[in-house]
Amino acid sequence: MISRNTAFTYKDKPVNARQVGRELGVRYVLEGSVQRSGQQVRVSAELIDAATDAYVWAERFERDTGNLFALQGEITSRIAIALNLALIGAEAARPTEHPDALDYILRGRAAALKPANYAEGISMFQRALTLDPGSLEAQCWLANALLGRVLDGVSASFATDIARADGLVGQALAAAPRSLLAHYVKGQVLRAQRRYEEAIPEYETVVASNRNAVGALAGLAQSKFYAGSIEEALPFVEQAIRLSPRDPQISFWYLQIGRAHLLQSRTDEAIRWLEKARSANPAHPPTRALLASAYALAGETERAAAELAETRRLSGQPDQYSSIARLRAIGYFGVPKIRALYEATYFVGLRRAGVPEE
Repeated sequence: MISRNTAFTYKDKPVNARQVGRELGVRYVLEGSVQRSGQQVRVSAELIDAATDAYVWAERFERDTGNLFALQGEITSRIAIALNLALIGAEAARPTEHPDALDYILRGRAAALKPANYAEGISMFQRALTLDPGSLEAQCWLANALLGRVLDGVSASFATDIARADGLVGQALAAAPRSLLAHYVKGQVLRAQRRYEEAIPEYETVVASNRNAVGALAGLAQSKFYAGSIEEALPFVEQAIRLSPRDPQISFWYLQIGRAHLLQSRTDEAIRWLEKARSANPAHPPTRALLASAYALAGETERAAAELAETRRLSGQPDQYSSIARLRAIGYFGVPKIRALYEATYFVGLRRAGVPEE
């Protein structure tokens, strides 16, 4: 990362990314411009590979200038998040004859950006950990990938994945108690263990130090939801969507909003958000199950039955959606207040979609 003062020496000069890369020894160059017309401002930004002069990422932001400080903060945050995602993919795609632990971590993170791609990510992180058993990043990212498939309901062994992830993040926190990544993954562990109240401060620790940590915002929203605070939860997931509107995890954030509408009997709004979630990630079983329930509640029985069939096909545990009793036994529906809402809406819809009681 080159300082602002050095970067500004190139302002308004006819130089290309390759020249900047050679002179400053950087791999990537971020260029941009600002245009203002009346009360509107347009900010354009492009990330360029200095070695090839090829565009890696480009985005344009248009906003009202009513609050310039808020505008600056929002655009800066969105660029930072988008750049992080773009750089992971770009670095992971660079050819490497002899990959080291960092290469495998980057490849694993790039794989994790693709919906429901846990097996590849886990394999990459495991290779990184084999090469460097003390790597905090390898420990945390492997744990996060294991927890991802648990929280998505596609793990073949929930208890095994959670136990292994808990051990890995425990090692990471013992070595680096202030690591934000480790605290984030600890929040994921606690959420997978359904210890929602305990997960909340872990996510809050991350967000307090990094307001752009969209994963922690979403985890915080999820934990507050299952702890019974639906109205408190939604602003956090809405903030994550504003900060990273093209995020690879966007489908899960849409799901959270759709589920809140469903449980509060706003079925049409639930369907709208859950269809967005399905479009962003068609292979996510909980999304399909929620949508099956919502369609059934809206009287669209054929669509509900089709969604239920897809839910069962995609699930890592084929009997998970075999009966209402089986779903109740899983017990991930939160505090009594939230469980009551599930009973009054979600389960009613699933019965209409064709899920038997026993």
